[in-house]
Amino acid sequence: MRIKIYILALAMLVAATVSAQSVNYEKRYELLVSQVGPGGIGVETLLDKWQAVDSTNHKMLSARFDYYLAKSQSEQVIKKSQKKYLGMEPLLSLKDSTGVPVYYFREMLYDDELFAKALKTADMLVSLYPDDLDYRFLKANALVAYEKESPDMAYAYLSDLITENASRTRPWNYEGKKMERGFFPEAMQEYCRSFYLVGGEAAMNVFFSLSKRLWELYPSNVCFLSNMATYYLVAQDDPKTALKYYNKVLKKVKDDETALRNSYVAASKLNNDKLKEKYRKQLVQYGYAK
Repeated sequence: MRIKIYILALAMLVAATVSAQSVNYEKRYELLVSQVGPGGIGVETLLDKWQAVDSTNHKMLSARFDYYLAKSQSEQVIKKSQKKYLGMEPLLSLKDSTGVPVYYFREMLYDDELFAKALKTADMLVSLYPDDLDYRFLKANALVAYEKESPDMAYAYLSDLITENASRTRPWNYEGKKMERGFFPEAMQEYCRSFYLVGGEAAMNVFFSLSKRLWELYPSNVCFLSNMATYYLVAQDDPKTALKYYNKVLKKVKDDETALRNSYVAASKLNNDKLKEKYRKQLVQYGYAK
């Protein structure tokens, strides 16, 4: 019995020592990053030492992910003919020799090998902490940024996550707290919005496909129905179909501002003055216009 107690006490002492060392490395890491950034000189060496004493520490692994992601990134300035690119405003705009506007944007490039290491670290976090949505989002966010206008991997990853969530019985954790069921669809709406802002045919198709699937799973969340309407209005230039979807939104939420404003736009595209006046009056009625 004494031997068992001794072994237990020894195990507790070792755990306490590891915890103290890990806290020390965490403080040293935070100080270093404040000075050199997540991918700066000395960060990898410090992370290696931290990992040697606490290989499954979630803060260490998150820091490792940030390191690889930061090291994989480089910026370039590109010129485009459109006023927006990947949802961004231009850094500056000039005119070429013929007087045509040219817009300059900052674009992030990625080293594939280092980016793959970041994803591998995110996968390790997910395998160690499967109930923590934070680490699912680490990978999803990285994929969205990496793929830009061709979000095939991001779409596949989010689709799998939606499937997993649909069969879950346990709540997700996020930032150390248990989340209510409504948190997940709200988070997915943010990803839908990201694809919409990126624009382009492929990203808009993902915007629609995710919104359609989420609407089927969460019919009380009219934002997904509104997304589908917006897809027809913006991507397909089909205001007639868009109005049908917006009207479905308004049947559920009669004062939905987005649906009312976009219905007015759709009516304008259809040159339907009667419909325009209808939605204008409703916008005034609910205080969205004067």
